[in-house]
Amino acid sequence: MNLKHGACRAAVLAALMAGAAPAALFAETPADTLVIADAIDDIVSIDPHEAFEFSGLDLANNLYDTLIELDPTKPGELVPGLAESWSVSEDGLTYTFKIKSGITFSSGNPLTAEDVAGSLRRVIKIDKTPAFILAQFGFTAENVDQMIAFEGDTVTITTDKVYAPTFFYNCLTAGVANIVDMKTVMANEADGDMGNNWLKSNSAGTGAYVLKSYKQNEGYILEAREGHWRGDAKIKNVFMQHVPEGATERLLLEKGDIDIARALTPTDVEGLSGNADIKITTDSGGQIYYLAMNQKVEALANPKVLDAMRWAVDYTGMADTILKGQWQVHQAFLPSGFLGALDETPYALDIEKGKALMAESGVELPLKVSMTVRNNQERMDIAQSIQNTFAQIGIELTLDVGDGAQVLDKYRARQHDITLQTWGPDYPDPHTNASTFAMNPDNSDEAKATGYLAWRTAWDPGELGALAEAAVAEMDGEKRAAMYKELQEKHRDDSAFVLMFQQLQQTGLRGNVEGFYTGGAVDSASYWLVTK
Repeated sequence: MNLKHGACRAAVLAALMAGAAPAALFAETPADTLVIADAIDDIVSIDPHEAFEFSGLDLANNLYDTLIELDPTKPGELVPGLAESWSVSEDGLTYTFKIKSGITFSSGNPLTAEDVAGSLRRVIKIDKTPAFILAQFGFTAENVDQMIAFEGDTVTITTDKVYAPTFFYNCLTAGVANIVDMKTVMANEADGDMGNNWLKSNSAGTGAYVLKSYKQNEGYILEAREGHWRGDAKIKNVFMQHVPEGATERLLLEKGDIDIARALTPTDVEGLSGNADIKITTDSGGQIYYLAMNQKVEALANPKVLDAMRWAVDYTGMADTILKGQWQVHQAFLPSGFLGALDETPYALDIEKGKALMAESGVELPLKVSMTVRNNQERMDIAQSIQNTFAQIGIELTLDVGDGAQVLDKYRARQHDITLQTWGPDYPDPHTNASTFAMNPDNSDEAKATGYLAWRTAWDPGELGALAEAAVAEMDGEKRAAMYKELQEKHRDDSAFVLMFQQLQQTGLRGNVEGFYTGGAVDSASYWLVTK
């Protein structure tokens, strides 16, 4: 069916709005509609102050705006969002934001400083999963009305102590800091939920798009706003359909039934390589693959053994075969794209060096230990590669396979020997990973500080913890970046972790699609710049 005719296009969109049309309805997508297939069953909530999964944050990024934003075309660059300017007091405690005039919410209500303050207060008061991103600055339900204030077109935010301004600003670009239309949201409050239930199926933002339809595990429809403050979106409608199978996405993309496929496997990408109508883009993601060695196991606390392991991983071999196009070699805890990220990769597979270090360690060989691994094909492939190369240096590795919950439960209870894991940043600032990988304020079992990966591994980072604390308070951006580089170098070479890979995001697009940004490692997807 050719959908160039306006009546046909209108009928299709009406069906989409009703949630009745599968992507296969299209033989050619409408010129004014962007059709995307992705696995979006990770969405728990689309309330922007509760959304904390990748797909939910992608959606929120197109419905809402923040005071300060990241420029999709210039990764990592902070630009004005709803605030036209901002400053910090000399004592480093009070931040002042001047709100832009003339901006409206999708309801038509004007954006005010009261909406901004009310939105940030709401984050703390409803206290959903991502609230910690703002709560770490000392905000509580009891004090937030005083610490986040407004007058006229100005909002002032006072923190509990001095932090690096870049840390604070980066956190304000996170999805949890999206600004909502407080009048509309509170008009839909039920049982004191501050509109939380209503926002699970509606939008109330200043973003480039308005939510027209959302069905969990099925998809959503967005419609562009006219006269958006950033400039009108290039594409009028966005249709996202939940298609978790890469092979299905590939078929839909080849047929022209969708414009963008976001869950392709390496096999699917390879199969599309000869299709002149399709292009593949690759962008960095935020996930990091690593090994963590339990320091309660005496042999695994031996520095020579840990060094030997770093030289006994076939980083390049795996990246070029089983992980091709999905992961790249990366040997630091900050993903590329973050302030101060370290991109050096000094370690490579060197069996002879690994053998020599094991001999110097003094441990009895073969060293017999287990590695917990999730029962997932990709992870099993990685685990078996490591099992093979470790055996060559005298480490006999038994694979302890379980589902995701079982493996995490052992890790969080410090009951593993070695564990194969991934970690993704919670917000776009280096402290998010520095704190988890290099801080452990209380290493006792009783602390149960599972939020710190160092604690899960029973590793005392010593001076690295103090360095991480100093970096998050450093006022000078360049000095702060240098501190994180130093921190990663020391962690890479002398910790209980072996950092191995960083995620790559491969996206399939029809040849006429331009201007689609996935958000890389620090941001979320942007639809408003896409053209066809």
